[in-house]
Amino acid sequence: MTSQIDWDDAFDNGGYIAGAADYPDRWATEAATFRDQMEADGRLRADLPYGEGPRERLDLFAPEGASAGLVVFVHGGYWLRFDKSYWSHLSAGCVSRGWHVAMPSYPLAPEARIAEITRAVARAVASAAAEVAGPIRLAGHSAGGHLVSRMMCEGVLPAPVAERLAGVVSISGLHQLDPLMATAMNDRLGLTQEEAAAESPAAQAPLAGVPLIAWVGAQERPEFLRQTRLIEEVWGRRGADVSAVYDPGRNHFTVVEPLIRPDSALTGAVLSGAAQPLPA
Repeated sequence: MTSQIDWDDAFDNGGYIAGAADYPDRWATEAATFRDQMEADGRLRADLPYGEGPRERLDLFAPEGASAGLVVFVHGGYWLRFDKSYWSHLSAGCVSRGWHVAMPSYPLAPEARIAEITRAVARAVASAAAEVAGPIRLAGHSAGGHLVSRMMCEGVLPAPVAERLAGVVSISGLHQLDPLMATAMNDRLGLTQEEAAAESPAAQAPLAGVPLIAWVGAQERPEFLRQTRLIEEVWGRRGADVSAVYDPGRNHFTVVEPLIRPDSALTGAVLSGAAQPLPA
């Protein structure tokens, strides 16, 4: 892809966030504390297999009392890093409001191509759906935003699972993958033009009747703002129920934090499929 844009800089979130190197340790600590509490309460089923690969495992967090349905949260990390153990605490808001939350790990590049990761996440969603009745709502961050958007493209999820899909929130999601071919990351991602097109949600047809909210921090890199506008415009022209939210004061790392709270606008958007009013 020939361009005068510095695409490595365009996707460099940590380089523009103060204290970026400290975030992963903090996430892991908060996640472990939440998991320990849920396990002590008997409300965590850990490492449920959904495939044969060593990373094809998910954690399932249960609410107190009857369940309203299933939320699946898919983590980010540019398809290259992290696993479910960093993000458990982001289940707290939805669990507090009566929903089961499944949080999968998935195979990473370069051992797996992005197309293979998409298929793994589809297996994870289907496996979690077999455990929990009711509507299914998906949320994902960054590369996870890409992956949950792919789940609402035609032909990705098994039909009985897709029929239960009630809403998707792509948080700082990547919806057009072509620019990644011009980054150093592509030495490990190995994207070709054909795969970039096939795996770009913006190039695919969305499922009818499933609302998508593209949610992004207003202080994120311009490329993430562009990717948010893109999916809203392209899928909107296809007749999809799609809206965009630009969360004031939030960057790429802080934009997911409100999922911890049951009363946050982001948690409300995940559980309702509609953008909630943001604080003034």
